[in-house]
Amino acid sequence: MKTDRLPLLIKGTLVCAGIILAAPSFIEGNQQQFSRDGTQTEVASSPVDFRAVAKKAIPAVVSIKVTAKRKNIFGNDNAANDPNDLFNGGSDLWSLFGIPRRDSSRSQTLSGQASGVIVKPDGYVLTNSHVVHDMDTITVVLNDGREFPGKVLGEDPNSDLALVKIDAKDLPYLNLANSDELEVGQWVAAIGNPFGLQATLTAGVISAKGRNNLDVVPYEDFIQTDAAINRGNSGGPLVTLDGEIAGINTAIATNASSGYMGIGFAIPSNMAKRVSEEILADGKVSHGFIGVALQNVDYNLAKAFGLKKVEGALVTAVTKGSPAEKAGLQVEDVIIGYNDRPVENAAGLRNAVYMFKPGTKLNLRVIRKDKEINVPIELAEFNSSLAAAGPAIQTKIGIEVDNLTPELAHSLGYVQETGVVITKVAPNSTAALAGLKKGALIIAVNRQKVSNTKQFSEALKQSDEDSPVLLQVKQGDQYFFISLSG
Repeated sequence: MKTDRLPLLIKGTLVCAGIILAAPSFIEGNQQQFSRDGTQTEVASSPVDFRAVAKKAIPAVVSIKVTAKRKNIFGNDNAANDPNDLFNGGSDLWSLFGIPRRDSSRSQTLSGQASGVIVKPDGYVLTNSHVVHDMDTITVVLNDGREFPGKVLGEDPNSDLALVKIDAKDLPYLNLANSDELEVGQWVAAIGNPFGLQATLTAGVISAKGRNNLDVVPYEDFIQTDAAINRGNSGGPLVTLDGEIAGINTAIATNASSGYMGIGFAIPSNMAKRVSEEILADGKVSHGFIGVALQNVDYNLAKAFGLKKVEGALVTAVTKGSPAEKAGLQVEDVIIGYNDRPVENAAGLRNAVYMFKPGTKLNLRVIRKDKEINVPIELAEFNSSLAAAGPAIQTKIGIEVDNLTPELAHSLGYVQETGVVITKVAPNSTAALAGLKKGALIIAVNRQKVSNTKQFSEALKQSDEDSPVLLQVKQGDQYFFISLSG
């Protein structure tokens, strides 16, 4: 997504910040209230003051400066021409954020600035994976001005979290709250370094919980907030009035300016706690794995499968050798619950599996041919070889594809065509720059017709690595060929 140049963004944000700061950060005095009979009464409201939060939390928030000397840290050759896209990600609407700058030297060193939060007094800092991933240097700047080189102990790109260590002791730090206890409407504050303006606090409320299907990261269970967050806030904390970390700020709803639009997203503290604890214990994060492709259940599918309400995750494919196959899960099964917890949609189940460790045993509640059955299953550990064997294939040209199920064909209008469906296009990838969109149908690869992901994968493997990939595509009502270099 194209963004404005940094000076324009800073100027525009200062104007917007004036409006934000003019909004009341606390409420006091009497408010009008109407009783059931229409009588107007006055009720005293309690003041909401963020000064105590600021004093407790700001010292624990850090600025993270990163540099990369490589020509290409964006995943494609052309992205280096646009330094304002250093931390961009997600779909056309949702965006990760940071502040990139380009060094004027011939080496074309790229630098960026974001935020983090100290979670242990001996120098452990939580931030976003996209902030520190594959960077040459990481410098952590404390609120008191001291600077320390940072070392990435581990990261989890699937949830966009990373744990960084600095050599320091007796630092101010914040505890992680229990994000399951957070409520919509609860006051929160976002703290970070937007546009390089250090130690900035903005206030708002939790607008929603459990946001997913945003195509920002593979595992999404975001807290939505209207607290103003902008570029440079990435990796900073969203905190409660008690000064505990409710979440790690990660993404915003954006437009051409990539500025504040009143919709920001934070990774829940419980997910951050789980990831950081696993990194400390094992140096990595292990994901649970079932081995199914899932689809959301809409109203028409609920009627077709005899469901009492719109809920659950529809199984569209089962990976060979996976826990799902061993447990007997079948295509057309609708998973409506696990361990006495409901499954609202496909993303909800995927996130739940992610939060469990490999080896965990689950009891799935499944609707199969109008009957509810229980399916015991033991989670395996996710790995790339198992993922490659599944229906979703990720490619070097920046797309993920899936099989064209009858349901997908109907919803996308592919009546007589065969092929594989693009389910995700990586931001700034070769495919994205060429204009490929989610939902497009790939009919052939290098003049070989493909009707499923296995054929698609085999056709790609046969491609010469030094030659472009020729795709035959249907996108909307248009058929065309496109040649892409990996």
